[in-house]
Amino acid sequence: MLNRCASGFGAVALAALANDRAYADPATKAAEQLGQANHGVHHKPTAKNVIFLYMDGGPSQVDTFDPKPMLDKYNGKDPGGFFKVEATQFNNNGKVLASPWKFNQYGESGLPVSDLFPHIASSADDLAVIRSMVSEFPEHTFANYFLHTGSGLQGRPSMGAWVNYGLGSESQELPGFVVVNGGLIPPGGLDCFGSGFLPASFQGSVFKPSGSAVANISPTESTLQRQASKLELMRKLDAVALAQYGRHDSLESAILNYELAYQMQMAVPDLMALDQETQATHSMYGTDAEYGPTKTYASQCLIARRLIERGVRFVELTCPSAGHDRWDQHANLKKGHEDNARAVDQPIGALLKDLKQRGLLDETLVVWAGEFGRTPFAQGADGRDHNPFGFTVWMAGGGVKPGTVYGATDEWGYKAIENRTEIHDLHATMLHLLGVDHTRSTFRFGGRDMRLTDVKGHVIDGILRSS
Repeated sequence: MLNRCASGFGAVALAALANDRAYADPATKAAEQLGQANHGVHHKPTAKNVIFLYMDGGPSQVDTFDPKPMLDKYNGKDPGGFFKVEATQFNNNGKVLASPWKFNQYGESGLPVSDLFPHIASSADDLAVIRSMVSEFPEHTFANYFLHTGSGLQGRPSMGAWVNYGLGSESQELPGFVVVNGGLIPPGGLDCFGSGFLPASFQGSVFKPSGSAVANISPTESTLQRQASKLELMRKLDAVALAQYGRHDSLESAILNYELAYQMQMAVPDLMALDQETQATHSMYGTDAEYGPTKTYASQCLIARRLIERGVRFVELTCPSAGHDRWDQHANLKKGHEDNARAVDQPIGALLKDLKQRGLLDETLVVWAGEFGRTPFAQGADGRDHNPFGFTVWMAGGGVKPGTVYGATDEWGYKAIENRTEIHDLHATMLHLLGVDHTRSTFRFGGRDMRLTDVKGHVIDGILRSS
């Protein structure tokens, strides 16, 4: 019997693997399984997962990663005497404003980082800093949509949804796109994490960084058999509806979400069991910090690492509340930026080190970005207004060239003048590192093939490890 069956064992194993979204070739999937993964990779990826550290409100580039000595030299002078001052959000423009913080060079790369970020600075040799990012929008809501979806219009798919659509999730028990919400939903609302015209099963699932993470995760039925019977009845009713009305995204996505929710009942409590981590890990991230926002963001970063360990493809972290309006310091720049940096610096520094020591940084792309930057001159006396003409984002791991500075703003830190880089380029590069050609990752909608980068976008070769 063993002689005759031996050759069949491999086929049985292959069938099991083909049914697992983590291993199956997308080309072999049935049409109804495309909600789990679509086209797959176009080339060999260097990253498997993304952690997007969203700095809501727009951190100041000249106070964080782009030092400008000219601001010290001409502090308190009229900026209009040196350059053309563009219209700003509130047009309450003051004098040239020097950074309240000193910059120091870190690591073998000598990367300059301000005193706001001592923990992130300790991983300077892992960062690829882009100093020449620009946005098309100077207002939060439109700029948030643009950063997240590649369009300033409401209702387009988030980059996390695009990645989930293209690659699916390696996890059977968790969503492919998770947003760990620190307490501040950005201007623009949940549409920043939505699926737009993609099937609803690709949208971001919002988790809290404490407690049960999601509502109603524990079954209310008295027995597992009772719950299973209810779910089986739902499947039968859904099958009747599909047979009667045909394929319909809202119905198909609901079916997929019911099935995923059932699997999450076991996976989410295990994910949120942070007591499984060592005390040294908790202290490194800052979950025991005295400052409440640090504790919140520390839990978010720790959960993000645990999510990618479990195969979640795209994780986004929103900012915790530091008692004022995000990074959006139109006044009281010093206190506002220091409070926000105090909240995120230690957890992000720990996340980078933890990923690296676990061998996960090479396959995890970490992206730090706000929707725009700030002006080099004051708004009023001690704030900075919105500046979409030149600001800083950074990336780490996942195939980017470490210890790199790419692009430059002018001597005031006002406008990008070297290797000007657009949000579409950022998206194209993120997809490229995940193995996806952004021009080929499309979805037919409104009579044309839509994509995250619209009709724009170029891979930023200068920050790739191989270039």
